[in-house]
Amino acid sequence: QVQLVESGGGLVHSGGSLRVSCTAPESIFRNYALGWFRQAPGKDREFVAVVGWKSDDTFYSDSVKGRFSLSRDNSKNRVVLQMNNLEPEDTAVYYCAATMLLRVGVMHLPSEYDYWGPGTQVTVSS
Repeated sequence: QVQLVESGGGLVHSGGSLRVSCTAPESIFRNYALGWFRQAPGKDREFVAVVGWKSDDTFYSDSVKGRFSLSRDNSKNRVVLQMNNLEPEDTAVYYCAATMLLRVGVMHLPSEYDYWGPGTQVTVSS
């Protein structure tokens, strides 16, 4: 069973920063695009960002563009989502996800992803 392991969530004040990481098995890290979704209570799971096999193939949702940055750490088989200027609306459980086929136009759909982590809570207080 493939395990994606998230870490680094927590509580921060509005305007603050947090970093969440997702560690994947090497076979997944090297062959899959890795991304993040989030889900707030009572809402659908929402696409945040995804990075392809190369770090310069990175895509963001409009809601986080300019504030969040996603990168690959090849030395540790992980991706790191740096979240700056956080807002209370960013409060959610953040899930790491992996897809073998990153397709333009549908990469924001949860159904496109093959593997998921258990999630990590991010809470932004006002």
